[in-house]
Amino acid sequence: MEMLDNLALGFSIALSPWTLCLAILGCFIGTIVGALPGLGPSNGVAIMIPITFSMGLDAVSALVLLTAIYYGAMYGGRISSILLNIPGDEPALMTTLDGYPMAKNGRAADALVISGVASFVGALLATIGLMLLAPLLSRVAYQFGPGEYFALYLLAFATLGGISSNNQAKAALASCIGLMIAMIGLDPNSGLPRMTGGNLHLYDGVDFLVAIVGLFAVSEIFFFIESHGKSSAVGVLVGKVKVPWKDIWDTKWTMLRSSLLGFFAGVLPGAGASLGSFMTYMMEKSIAGEKGGFGTGVPKGVAAPEAGNNAAAGGALVPMLTLGVPGSGTTAVLLAVLVTLNITPGPTLFTERPDVVWGLIAALLIANFVLLIMNVPMVKVFVKILQVPPAILLPGVTMVSFVGIYSLTGSYFDLLLVVGFGVLGYLLRKLDIPTVPVILGILLGHQMEKQLRDAMVLSDGSMWGLIYTRPTLPEDISYIATGLLIAAVLGFFAPIFLRRFLTKPQRVSD
Repeated sequence: MEMLDNLALGFSIALSPWTLCLAILGCFIGTIVGALPGLGPSNGVAIMIPITFSMGLDAVSALVLLTAIYYGAMYGGRISSILLNIPGDEPALMTTLDGYPMAKNGRAADALVISGVASFVGALLATIGLMLLAPLLSRVAYQFGPGEYFALYLLAFATLGGISSNNQAKAALASCIGLMIAMIGLDPNSGLPRMTGGNLHLYDGVDFLVAIVGLFAVSEIFFFIESHGKSSAVGVLVGKVKVPWKDIWDTKWTMLRSSLLGFFAGVLPGAGASLGSFMTYMMEKSIAGEKGGFGTGVPKGVAAPEAGNNAAAGGALVPMLTLGVPGSGTTAVLLAVLVTLNITPGPTLFTERPDVVWGLIAALLIANFVLLIMNVPMVKVFVKILQVPPAILLPGVTMVSFVGIYSLTGSYFDLLLVVGFGVLGYLLRKLDIPTVPVILGILLGHQMEKQLRDAMVLSDGSMWGLIYTRPTLPEDISYIATGLLIAAVLGFFAPIFLRRFLTKPQRVSD
């Protein structure tokens, strides 16, 4: 009954004309961002953050707009995957395996419609899962103390770096870089400056929004200049768009299974949409067997990864809202927005700001239907956008990034930092060092340091304070903290041994 009351509150907010317009606008922008190769949801949300703040949006409106962009980008990633054989983002990689062969076989429109419906099913079920699971998880989070929160942050670093990266050492290096940047500024205990180099602009630390825009948006501009600066063209023509009802009906169980698996992959910090799409594709391929024809252009090979990665996108919101720990790179960016708006994600969010949580959930339910309507009848509109030359696109992205940051901070020094972080992001990606752990370190570094210090104070300086509530009494061990620390170790080292057995299939080439 309480959930229905909360949902009614959410719909009263989401169905307001202003919020509804923002959700529709976010869906449209997100689909465009997702369709453009290389941008992806993280970059799309990062680019829109300065605009969001310059518009003076309140917490609910800002979150609705940015999460709608997030969902829209997850939908849009399939368009370039199917037509160009170029994933719009990493989760859409698995869609190329059967989507592009379907397009080359003259079924480009069918592939786009099937993937759109699968994305809708995955995102809708994930939103319902968020509605059901998040309140339950928030009640468990009330038992968290400093030791538990430190272990949770460590788990986020371990899994987000370990699972999503191909090299654990590089992921650990990226996390350390992020934590070092977070340490810049005044020491919270002594008030003395540290790692500032005597620069007064750094006394307040590095604004994580500046770091996000630089590492994601500006670095992407450098890559666009390097690799996509000449031309852009659609590789496969799209015929008349019809709904292939038979294929959709035949893939119903594939969509359902993939949505459930993708959602739980998203709930795990660090697993995210990439792992969700990979696991769902491999699961359906193993169920179908050799006679399934996976890799040759079958509808199930398109439906499985799309349902999985969109469900994982919704699942990643669960730990962000309930525990304050992002489940993916994009939710790390959204977490930064919440912190900037003076909203503390965690168990108290559901009781102190139910309007934010349930307004967001209701808006996401509406956004899923809006995205379905956009991505089936209007798919040819988004296909045309792929033909926009980067020479026109790049200056617009650059202008939005720099003007937005300056309007937000009013500091020329922050513009220099944006450029600096852009160069850093470019170099890190050239060296195949993940940028998400850097963002995570900047975002969670202060809280992680605070929780560690609090745990040390409570235990009189003993490291056992991380797992014992009272070090003198072994029976007072914190099973939550112990379990999280063990999970962190396993999450970091397990992929080293599992990669020899779990290798991603190679996408089809021309």
